[in-house]
Amino acid sequence: MSKVTPATRALAAAGVAFTVHSYDYDPDAESIGLQAAAALGEDPARVLKTLMAQVDGRPVCVVVPSDQEVSMKKLAAAAGGKSAQMMKPPEAERVTGYKVGGISPFGQRKQVGTVIEQSALAHDLVYLNGGQRGLQVRLKPADVRDVLKAVVADVLA
Repeated sequence: MSKVTPATRALAAAGVAFTVHSYDYDPDAESIGLQAAAALGEDPARVLKTLMAQVDGRPVCVVVPSDQEVSMKKLAAAAGGKSAQMMKPPEAERVTGYKVGGISPFGQRKQVGTVIEQSALAHDLVYLNGGQRGLQVRLKPADVRDVLKAVVADVLA
């Protein structure tokens, strides 16, 4: 497995301090984020999942703790829209350039607006997908916010 991906290149180019962590990805896991947290031995609240949604037809990236669900109503409001829905996997792969299970908010094919759940900023360090299945990057949540120019909001269901 390569530890150099568009995500790690984007973080390095932004001058962000991060570490790379590999784990055994289980394609049959009920929750990819929870499986990553368990494999890394980390609290699921610190292992963030990257989801792709559409707000009023626009692609939006949303980053939330792996043990939480997104409120579509709150996401729409945070992204300045009226309605939101999850993006279908083939569309998410097309927009991001990553395979489902390996979608990172960093280094996407076309950078889209990002919303990060406010509770993620309470941690010293968080994990996010590093751009391929079985690869996580660990960094400060403020760096996630700053690099992605993310909107910080309560988007939990």
